[in-house]
Amino acid sequence: MKRFHVHVHVKNLEQNIAFYSAMFEQQPARTEADYAKWMLNDPPVNFAISTRGDAPGIDHLGIQVERAEELDALKASATRADMTLLDEGPTTCCYARSDKYWLTDPQGIAWEQFHTLDSIPVFSEAKPATGKACCAAPAGATAACC
Repeated sequence: MKRFHVHVHVKNLEQNIAFYSAMFEQQPARTEADYAKWMLNDPPVNFAISTRGDAPGIDHLGIQVERAEELDALKASATRADMTLLDEGPTTCCYARSDKYWLTDPQGIAWEQFHTLDSIPVFSEAKPATGKACCAAPAGATAACC
């Protein structure tokens, strides 16, 4: 199953948690000092907010998959369509360990396609090879996390 993903940067986390909890009629599945995430089943959406952005508003969109094979199929489809993608591979971001890559639409909106592998206790961990923290976004898009 695929799940639509939306990540919005907000100025005030508490006010937005209250707003979205009321709108979705449920509390977040995960809450941190700078982040909250709702895993909605109706409609199936991974909706996240954080205070880790440059400006309030839509940060990026995405497709989350349940199985590695689904991610491989999405990646193969993007490659066949000659879409430029930034492959992060295994990475940490937004309190999760994931396998992911990024695409950028013609308007410059970043799209991540990812498979969450595990939960972690920190927002992100530095990548040993580069020392860069998550998440790299394609050229022209805001570097962000899910």
